[in-house]
Amino acid sequence: MGILSHLEPGNVFGFFEEITRIPHGSGNVGQISDYLAKFAEERGLFCIQDEWKNIIMVKEAAPGYEEEPTVILQGHMDMVAVKKPDCDIDMRTEGLKVLVQGDEISAEGTSLGGDDGIAVAYALALLDAETIKHPRLEVIITVDEEVGMDGARGIDLSMLKGSRMINLDSEEEGIFLTSCAGGARVKCLLPVKAGERKGCAAEILVGGLRGGHSGGEIQKEGGNSNCLFGRLLYRLSREMPVGICEISGGLADNAIPRETKGVLLTEEKDRERFQEIVRTVEAQIQGELATKDPGFFIRMTERETGTYRCTEPEDTKRAAAFLTSLPGGVQAMSADIPGLVETSLNMGILKWEGDSLLAEFSVRSSVESAKYALIDKMCAVTEMAGGSNVVSGDYPGWKYRKDSPLRKKMVALYEKMYGKSPRVEAIHAGLECGILGSKIKDLDCVAMGPDMSGIHTTEETLSISSAARVWDYLVRLLEEKEG
Repeated sequence: MGILSHLEPGNVFGFFEEITRIPHGSGNVGQISDYLAKFAEERGLFCIQDEWKNIIMVKEAAPGYEEEPTVILQGHMDMVAVKKPDCDIDMRTEGLKVLVQGDEISAEGTSLGGDDGIAVAYALALLDAETIKHPRLEVIITVDEEVGMDGARGIDLSMLKGSRMINLDSEEEGIFLTSCAGGARVKCLLPVKAGERKGCAAEILVGGLRGGHSGGEIQKEGGNSNCLFGRLLYRLSREMPVGICEISGGLADNAIPRETKGVLLTEEKDRERFQEIVRTVEAQIQGELATKDPGFFIRMTERETGTYRCTEPEDTKRAAAFLTSLPGGVQAMSADIPGLVETSLNMGILKWEGDSLLAEFSVRSSVESAKYALIDKMCAVTEMAGGSNVVSGDYPGWKYRKDSPLRKKMVALYEKMYGKSPRVEAIHAGLECGILGSKIKDLDCVAMGPDMSGIHTTEETLSISSAARVWDYLVRLLEEKEG
């Protein structure tokens, strides 16, 4: 018996639990893709598994629905695989430990992968069902959405017949999404010299932050541990020679980092001043984030005096200035849609590897020219510091469609089922709809999904009751004929 076997609808939660047992972090999708291909083969469904490991499955219309417009269902099979520091699960080879607490499903010590495992579970449950009435269903399940939408970029959709698509990669029930920002990934690389130096070493942990999805939660303006570590480093390097022995923060460019660790080296004579600056910066930032991110802390643990391999003090100072100069967070709000972030960036990864300091960003904007202007600014800062940049994963935004028969039908059904209107919105987070829309002529698309919280973090949860309601709505939507 599975942990979720008592939940209804049983087919949806059954498939969801099966998915959680298969490692499927971004870049590690071979097993989950093969699982989906086998699912289709066992049921005699048309299936394509392409070179990227994307999956396309087709189920023909139920009797009496042959003339109804084909519906495309779309989601992605990869998840942001993050875990707590004390969690011993190897997320590349092991499944998750699913938990049920009240109305919420979570995973012990790790992210859950409800984004976007619930979309895959919905699709499999529909394809597996024998009694649900529906038009022709074309299911697209892409790979590596969370790290640049590479699967959507590479997939061939020329064999599809449908032009109406329901994207199931949203996290708020009762909200229909109709447009989103475009984005890109930017790696900033700064060469740093390293050598053997003698001094006092201290482990620094910047942590206690909430983190979250850089598309859905960046407007909350919580702390970014990588940026805050850079701020501390700059203050220290201005007053004394400092070497970087180690630095590592964040796990994904699109997840706001919660903690950054480093080992810094200074001279014996500067030890007390070093400690004083750390305490001062901690108190200042705690005051700034008292409401937005109240758990923030800087933890310092002294190591033995000795000889360490670290960056040269002048390179440390240059690196600290570089990190402090790079923009971060919300850059502009939309002038057309109140409360919507227009342009932002997130330093999701910071680390020292080889002879370079790497800062990796997710850049987003609903205005293409603003996106490229921000990327230009980042490149200019990096070049002035003596570094280089790599821009990848550039994807277009998803434009709002004024005339949308699908949206009209979905809104009308929602009002009939629940006696209230859904919210029709644009979002700052990126969805694959823009890329897929460039491959499907005249695509009419709406994104929806059940309530989830803390996606891309170890606090991720999926609402059981919301997932059930969205399933009921989805089934009714497919069963309702045109006219």
